[in-house]
Amino acid sequence: MSQLLAAEKRNLSILVLCQIIFMIVSIGVLTLSGVVGFQLSPDPAWATLPIAMMMFGTLLTTLPASLLMKAIGRRAGFMLGTGVGGLGGSVLCVLAINAHSFWLFALGNLLLGLYQGFAMYHRFAAADVTRLEVRSKAIAWVMAAGVAAAFLGPWNTSLSQQLLADQPLAGPYLVMTVLTGVAIVLLSRLRVPPSGEPRAGEVQRPMPQIARQPAFILAVSAAAIGYAVMLLVMTATPLAMSAQGLAMHQVAQVMQWHVLGMFAPSFITGHLIARFGLLRVLFAGCLLLSTSVLVALSGNQLVHFIAALVLLGIGWNFLFIGGSSLLTQCHNESERGKVQGINDLLIFSLVTLASLLAGTLLHSLGWAGLNLAMLPAIGVVLLVLLLYRKLGLKAPSGAA
Repeated sequence: MSQLLAAEKRNLSILVLCQIIFMIVSIGVLTLSGVVGFQLSPDPAWATLPIAMMMFGTLLTTLPASLLMKAIGRRAGFMLGTGVGGLGGSVLCVLAINAHSFWLFALGNLLLGLYQGFAMYHRFAAADVTRLEVRSKAIAWVMAAGVAAAFLGPWNTSLSQQLLADQPLAGPYLVMTVLTGVAIVLLSRLRVPPSGEPRAGEVQRPMPQIARQPAFILAVSAAAIGYAVMLLVMTATPLAMSAQGLAMHQVAQVMQWHVLGMFAPSFITGHLIARFGLLRVLFAGCLLLSTSVLVALSGNQLVHFIAALVLLGIGWNFLFIGGSSLLTQCHNESERGKVQGINDLLIFSLVTLASLLAGTLLHSLGWAGLNLAMLPAIGVVLLVLLLYRKLGLKAPSGAA
């Protein structure tokens, strides 16, 4: 038993460290790729295309990555995604900046999106390498890695610009190549137990049958809608703050508080699920998102933006971790690949749409109107949750 627990801790530690590396890379891309794109692009209107390419790469990879890992296992899949996407994409970005090639830089960001498509499954791998009774906590610990990345990511984007004097913006991408190389080494030590690997001969249900499960509907609704609401408001926030005359360092302050709100609760979210039950945590997530809307409507000062974005982050955390925990109980091992792949495909489809709508909604509705427009979406999650409870259903064991 002690050997099993030691293996569980080792595997979970590897996944947490790899998640920190992934989040540092992700924060770096979101912070820098638009600036680099502006410098390299032939048309300023294309400046944010590299970031869009990253999201598109993630959208394209999400389902294939899950199906591939179902066939070849988590370790091989993660190493492939980190090597080709993370290491390969970072190297291309460094080369593109030095060669002043916009399209090569966009390709590098596309590959980094592939990396993200694989790395998003770190949280599900945490469930594979841990016992049933601690799966929610394991998923939460992996998500908690974002707290470290909230500090390490900005440090990388600023301090590493000194590495290459001729091309300072290539420095952070050079660090990304080193970090993703370290992640490959760490992943080579990952040992997923047989219960978390594909099983031959296990009966698979058709996807429509799985998708009709009330637990699946609730899990996907909570994670996808919660993520879309969070990203839409987060994307619009810098523009809204600038319109109010707030300085960029204040925008950065708000975003850092938001990231902490997203990931710091992960240290206790699993414990809250175990103590109070998954359904109550999902309800609290809906309540927090709704409260963030009310705070955003109460004023346009720095304190209002900070409070609203912190609440937004915590609400996202509860819905995303809660939905991810519930999803692990909706499938057997042979169904894992397609179910988790469809789940993340739905999430990133909605998230991509939200990112595209953020600017339009802010321009047409204003900051107050944009936040009010989030209430019907939050209401959908709440309605599904209430119907789930009305049917007398409980979260499956291991998710509550």
